[in-house]
Amino acid sequence: MDIRRTEHSSLTNSFLSLTPERESSKQQQRHERLYFEIFVKDCVTTMSRVSAPCLLDRWTEENNAIVDKWKQHRDRGDAVTREQGLTLLKWCYVESHKLLQKIQGVLAVPAHVQLELTVVYNCCLFSFSQTQLTEAEHVLTHSLERALGAVGCDRPPPNPPVFWCMVLKSLGSTPSLRSCALHLLCLSWALWLSTCRLGHIQELQEELQSLSEGLGAVEVAVERSAVRPAVLVHPGDLKDLLLICTVIAQGAELLCEGRCSEALTVLQRDPSPLAPRELLAQIHTLTGLCLSRTGRPHSAMQCYRKALETDVRCVCALHQSILVYRQLGNTQAEIQALRLLHSVLIMPPATQPAVAPPIICPASLLPGQSLSSLLSVPSPLSVLHSLAQKCVLHGSVSEGVEHYLDLLAALQSDHQLSQGFSEAPSLPRLPELYLEAGSSLLTAQRPTDCLALCDEVISTTLELLPERLLLEEPMEASVPGSPDKLGLGQDRLGVVLWSGAAYLLQAHCYSHLKDWKQAVTHYTRCINLLMKVSVKQKGCVKLELGVRTLQRLKGLALAGRGISFTHRDQKRESLRDLQLSLQAAPGCASAGLWLTEVLWRLGRRQEAAAFWEKTQSSSTAPSLEGVPLYLLDPQTGPSLDLTDLQCRVEEFINAQHS
Repeated sequence: MDIRRTEHSSLTNSFLSLTPERESSKQQQRHERLYFEIFVKDCVTTMSRVSAPCLLDRWTEENNAIVDKWKQHRDRGDAVTREQGLTLLKWCYVESHKLLQKIQGVLAVPAHVQLELTVVYNCCLFSFSQTQLTEAEHVLTHSLERALGAVGCDRPPPNPPVFWCMVLKSLGSTPSLRSCALHLLCLSWALWLSTCRLGHIQELQEELQSLSEGLGAVEVAVERSAVRPAVLVHPGDLKDLLLICTVIAQGAELLCEGRCSEALTVLQRDPSPLAPRELLAQIHTLTGLCLSRTGRPHSAMQCYRKALETDVRCVCALHQSILVYRQLGNTQAEIQALRLLHSVLIMPPATQPAVAPPIICPASLLPGQSLSSLLSVPSPLSVLHSLAQKCVLHGSVSEGVEHYLDLLAALQSDHQLSQGFSEAPSLPRLPELYLEAGSSLLTAQRPTDCLALCDEVISTTLELLPERLLLEEPMEASVPGSPDKLGLGQDRLGVVLWSGAAYLLQAHCYSHLKDWKQAVTHYTRCINLLMKVSVKQKGCVKLELGVRTLQRLKGLALAGRGISFTHRDQKRESLRDLQLSLQAAPGCASAGLWLTEVLWRLGRRQEAAAFWEKTQSSSTAPSLEGVPLYLLDPQTGPSLDLTDLQCRVEEFINAQHS
């Protein structure tokens, strides 16, 4: 107290001695205000200098107590619950900011800078854990400006590269301050990653690459000094995590931009051997994507295999493997991988030990849309749908039927229904799924079950069917005055096609059951429904696929009715429908063969032989791209004895030539 009184008295005397005796009142007021400001500043500086050791010790103890409390909680492991960890994390966040307010309540002086910047480092990490990124960035910038002011530097410009160059240059002469500056540079790096500002990281790439050497040299120098305030996360560990996350973020962005070669160069940098396994697996997966997109599928498969060996939970690598198998045409491997992916996706998550939540985790450093889109995985329902389709198309019909029935069962509940449409946008609409399942049941020789599913589709779409439908661009949005529980009215052509396909499949079922009268009736219903649709503008890109589907559906219905007429011995009606079928959908093999048979039965053998030769010489198959599963195979019941027809026609042709 004596020292304070003495210094206060000397400062007061100097203040009074500086006041001029003869000046105008305005000049005197200005000078008095200036002298008073100098006096107050000197007083605060003097008091800070006198009380500095006491305050520094107290503040250091508070900082270390907060850090130690969190570390003790973290090290207890299973002895605590996650909720307790979150509560303590919130408490530490509040207490560390209270401590920072105390420190920043006095003028920044060189003696306080190391402690203040260390507390700032811990505060920002706690803010990070609470996703308070804007707050962390504000605290970081403000504190560095105070530190620069304390060492006599001007206010830095807002440009991040210039700002950090000035910080490192100004604080770098003192080992302890340089250590704090490098710690905060790591923190700023984390903030740039979390807010997808990769441009700042690129501009400071040289400084960030030399960060590890700088941290190592500074740590050795500081270790020899006195006890210092504790840090929440060792900057070296944070730096290693930032390095691999930066590689992933930069590689993903380049990959999304189509710059695969540059992305491959970035991703092939040597990561830290202590990097988390999930991040190493992501690097292998992204590398595989680069190789796949540059025409090297086999090399890509090796990368996906490494990803799964590194982290068995990396389902994205498994999904990408499926796409490569599909590209290579290895259907059996694709089906096997689909089975595995589906079983993994529906597996309940393993019970995780109740551990304290991490202060900073990879997910918070990699929030970009680029990475999310590249590493996305279809929902379990989408995978199940793909698996069912592949099994039906490639010989495992019974298995495919079971998968379709499981899919429909999962979609029955409202929760799963909303999941199927919101989380799995690649899933077809519900009527289409019913039709695909019905088609697979028919292929598996279960026509009765197929009839039941088609009844569901018809009853759903019956009230939505328009009297007439004119296809033009743009199309009308909905059917006015119609109930639309499933939102099907938004696709008027779709409603017609689904109803028509349901009648077609039912007619196929009656053909399998050899009920030719019912088959003709249902084929006719399909044809009459399709006749309500007319196309005004041909060649519209948006309508092209729908019109092609419409024509194929019409061709299959006419062919099916023609075949049914043949079995009812109505040859002329059969001939008419089969000819119309080939006009609507050229290249339908079953219609061509049955047309030959009908011409033969009508005694028009010359025409039958000519048509047979024309059919056999034609090498162009119709394009089935985009055609729904339920329209790929006519499914017209008892097939024609092709060997017998061929013998009869060829004997006739040979007889004609001889």
